[in-house]
Amino acid sequence: MSPTPSQPSTPLRSRSHSHHHPSTPSRLKRSHAPGSSSQDELDSPTFQTPASRLPPPLYPSNTDQRTNQPEDSPGRLSPNVTPLRPRHWRNYSTHNCSQAEGETCEHGSLSPKIRPSSPRSIGSTLDDANSFGGRYARSQSIVGGPNTVLGDAIGDTLFGDGRFFSGDGGAEDGKEQGQARSWSRWWGRGDRKDRGSNTMSTTRWLATKHGIRNKRRLYLIYYFPFLQWITQYRWSFLKGDLIAALTMASFYIPMSLSYASNLGHIPPINGLYSFVFNPLIYALLGSCPQMVVGPEAAGSLLLGTVVKSSINGGHSGDEDDDMNARIAGVVTGMAGAVILIAGLSRLGFLDSVLSRPFLRGFISAIGFVILVDQLIPEMGLMHLAKHVGGVSHGSSLDKIMFLVQNAGKAHRLTCAVAFGSFAVIMVCRELKRRLQPRIPSIAYIPDRFIVVVLSAILTCNLGWDKQGLEILGDVKSSTGAPFPFRFPFIPTHMQHVREAMSTSFLIALLGFFESSVAAKSLGGGEAKKDGLQGMSLSANRELVALGVANVVGGCFMALPAFGGYGRSKVNASTGGRTPMSSIFLSLITVMCILFLLPYFYYLPKAVLSSMISVVAYSLIEEAPHDISFFLHIRAYPELFLMSLIFLSTIFYSLSLGIALGIGLSLLSVVRHATKPRIQILGKVPNTHDQFENAETSPNQVEFVDGCLIVKIPEPLTFANTGDLKARLRRLELYGTTTAHPALPRVRDPQHNSNIIFDIHGVTGLDGSGTQVLTEIVEGYVARGVRVFFCRCPKEGSLVWRLFEKSGIVERCGGRRHFVKSVDEALRMAEMESLTDFFERNPGEGGV
Repeated sequence: MSPTPSQPSTPLRSRSHSHHHPSTPSRLKRSHAPGSSSQDELDSPTFQTPASRLPPPLYPSNTDQRTNQPEDSPGRLSPNVTPLRPRHWRNYSTHNCSQAEGETCEHGSLSPKIRPSSPRSIGSTLDDANSFGGRYARSQSIVGGPNTVLGDAIGDTLFGDGRFFSGDGGAEDGKEQGQARSWSRWWGRGDRKDRGSNTMSTTRWLATKHGIRNKRRLYLIYYFPFLQWITQYRWSFLKGDLIAALTMASFYIPMSLSYASNLGHIPPINGLYSFVFNPLIYALLGSCPQMVVGPEAAGSLLLGTVVKSSINGGHSGDEDDDMNARIAGVVTGMAGAVILIAGLSRLGFLDSVLSRPFLRGFISAIGFVILVDQLIPEMGLMHLAKHVGGVSHGSSLDKIMFLVQNAGKAHRLTCAVAFGSFAVIMVCRELKRRLQPRIPSIAYIPDRFIVVVLSAILTCNLGWDKQGLEILGDVKSSTGAPFPFRFPFIPTHMQHVREAMSTSFLIALLGFFESSVAAKSLGGGEAKKDGLQGMSLSANRELVALGVANVVGGCFMALPAFGGYGRSKVNASTGGRTPMSSIFLSLITVMCILFLLPYFYYLPKAVLSSMISVVAYSLIEEAPHDISFFLHIRAYPELFLMSLIFLSTIFYSLSLGIALGIGLSLLSVVRHATKPRIQILGKVPNTHDQFENAETSPNQVEFVDGCLIVKIPEPLTFANTGDLKARLRRLELYGTTTAHPALPRVRDPQHNSNIIFDIHGVTGLDGSGTQVLTEIVEGYVARGVRVFFCRCPKEGSLVWRLFEKSGIVERCGGRRHFVKSVDEALRMAEMESLTDFFERNPGEGGV
């Protein structure tokens, strides 16, 4: 019977967690929701819904089983309210209650939406009753199509808006097709390009469903974050960004000179180029607002090894600055190309390939190598080292022996300046660390810049350069132009490309790992109320941004530049909130190159070496904590890996440490991925449907006679099915996968007459996995073993389709051998065992 104003309506099924209904109509202002109607409109026939169109009642209509309250109770609908369809109910937070017209709002958290929802909304209708998201049932990612390979962004951009259906899908399909055509008229395009297409991506389907206009612009803003954050920029951000940029420039511009000259073995100005182009490009493409990219000690040292190997091979010379700079450009450009290709291929998970012990051992080894390398210029022994064969380009052990043998020949003034600068910087660093929690403004003090300026002034006024102290001298590019452009990928540089291939790959991997750590620690802008909003982190976008930045940097022969955790923390702690601080840093560096280079003439090289030594110390200081942690948890394999990489790098070369570290890490990943994780299940005593892993709790479960219950908790692919047969064989023989195969059979064969596979975790299956599983089932059936599968994916899923096409369903005995639970499989196995027994022994059946 249709509801009338004098009769309570049938209870509606609410989409909220409670079944609350308003006792009186909510009288919110028209500004509460655009297009909301008055109470008179609520009572109009437009909003009355026939009972035939109401959803089925939650309980029988003759009684209200929720409560026994009277009709005017707040738990029931008021007789004065015309029932609405559930899609007109909206969730509003409590703060909206203040917009009621001068009365206390009694509607609670649910209020009837007066205006019917319209597909012609301007933005996303997130308050729509259908705003639960979800996946498009006919998405190209499921049925195959360009989006499967290209991704939604490229596929949707190239192939247009598409349509819901092609027009031959029945009445319902035709209705949605007409709705899509109506919406496309509002958007002004989209329905024309893909006429006849019967699929669309889930992203485009959700955008269409919720009335989001200009869908291509969404992708453009996502992949060019500059378009998003520049519209949010406020003048209140300017002061903090500018101060942060000045602070970073005072710290890291001298450091970049040190990295280039002392570690990279290239002209010092090429270190400055890394702060000109890379931060600017990352500010346009990067997804972490507060991260600042620049050269790092590890990447600069690895680039220096390529330059030194080229010098040793006769392709360059110690004084050939132009060729050394070109080699640096090749290495940087290749590292950028590697990481850019990885980003375009959506390989953002690569930061998880290298294990933590490898990274800690390798980074600590790099720190030790840098410390030893810098001791030679800090003691004034550079000229002597060039004349002793095998020292300048030898291992750390060779350099330590050289320092011990020639310690008496050290230059005293150079030692005093270097070690004095090192001590001052370390003391200031420790004071900042201790005082910053109480005095946050102490972070603004540019202690390293002060050391650089004072040392240059003292050298100029006291004539230390005439007493044997080496100075930086003229800082200029190898060509004389302030920003020389040299494309790195030309045929004449192919020999350097071959030499730099492995090193560039490692630079890219280490740089991306450090950038990923920094980005994850800083986060995007979504959680910062006083910063940029809507800036979500993306590993793939980070790869693209860093790759483009380093490819451009390679064209100007810059050092490799990636996001640094320490530099980014300085940016955040000194007021930087947006990528504008990186743009300011680039502009300051440009001004420095154009106008301030002559003031670096008297800068002592020993001071630059001491600054690098501080960085090297910071790379080593975290190793004791990791070693202590691994010792505490007795993780001896990790300790062995750390020690092996550290010692091989120190006593032989960086290349050996790289090869060992990457090789062992990849072997560990492959071993972990290919090892099947099947489990034998046992029944929990005094229960009928609870089963646990019998290997983790062998004394708390009991085995079932005549049945082997195997749980497969992971997708089956070519990687983890190679050893699946051998693991199952061990379960049959020993009841465990941990026993050595040399042990003779200990499990009675009669307990393997029924095999039950719990495949609830098999959410994916490829061709190789299907073939191996088919062979396993065929082997069991040939031996007379009954095979059951429980908790299978639903019919129509990819796994079920592969089961059917491969013949697994038919070989097992049909669909009746695919049940919902282990307990049901046990009952069916018992029933079939009894049936087989009475068929073999008809005289035992009784009757």
